[in-house]
Amino acid sequence: MPLDRGPSPLRPSIRGTTPSYRRFEAMSPVDNDVHPVIHAGRVAVITGAASGIGRAAAIELAKAGLKIALADVLEDVLTATGKEVAVIAGDANVLVIPTDVSKIEDVQRLRDKVYEAWGEVAVLLNNAAVGPDSKAWEQLDNWRSTFEVNLFGVVNVQHTFVPSMLHQENQAMVINTGSKQGITNPPGNPAYNATKAAVKSLTEGLAHELRERPSCNVTAHLFIPGWTFTGLTARSGGVKPAGAWSAEETVLYMLDHVRLGEFYILCPDNEARRELDQLRIMWAAGDVAEGRPALSRWHKDWKSLFDEYIRDGLAEMQ
Repeated sequence: MPLDRGPSPLRPSIRGTTPSYRRFEAMSPVDNDVHPVIHAGRVAVITGAASGIGRAAAIELAKAGLKIALADVLEDVLTATGKEVAVIAGDANVLVIPTDVSKIEDVQRLRDKVYEAWGEVAVLLNNAAVGPDSKAWEQLDNWRSTFEVNLFGVVNVQHTFVPSMLHQENQAMVINTGSKQGITNPPGNPAYNATKAAVKSLTEGLAHELRERPSCNVTAHLFIPGWTFTGLTARSGGVKPAGAWSAEETVLYMLDHVRLGEFYILCPDNEARRELDQLRIMWAAGDVAEGRPALSRWHKDWKSLFDEYIRDGLAEMQ
């Protein structure tokens, strides 16, 4: 997107300048031919692996020759997915480990089984999530269950696996699955949004701590899917909407960009291309920077300005 565009129509653009703080480079550049982490013989651990993005990631990483440990609380579905992945990777290269990430003892058991079998973890995909309904001052039980899985599940996995990964000789990566809802915060499910905002924050903190650690071989990445047709987003089932990407498309995009060493892996879909996502994110940040009402994008007095901002911004990018 143009570098001289301000975060909202209230901020004038600065023509003909390129800010010195804008740097376009991979955070952890790697060899284009043989990636040090995503290649045959290495090990991937995937939570939320029974279906959706987790299942798609297991299949794609198995195709790349990795050994796959699948973890999920849905045992029957997880077993079926494990058999699917074993057809690609071979039975000896697949572990199916029922795991409730909200329980630290389950996560520790997952770690122990993986290290006992294979001695390392190259790719840790922290993907398990739930999305029950929530309201700002109602459904407290749903708030607690959402935080236990979406936030403390990520914390449990991170705290359990990262110390072991730090002592490995070879490079490794942690990929935490966030959401655009944790950045632009659309109305509708505040509990889910809050957990994904927290995942963004904790992953940024993890990336910084790893980066500052001398001779650290572990990197962190925030995976931000677009509109993806999965069991979580399509509760009523049915056919994939034209605007959504499949889980496979989303995972392939993520793997392409994580190979480049990118931290923020912001996935488009068939309705929202990257430029539109960028403008929406800039507007959301402008609410804070410019003192607009909370979630002004959906505010009756600001919606027309938001629409104008998006229209003008997309026109500039043509």
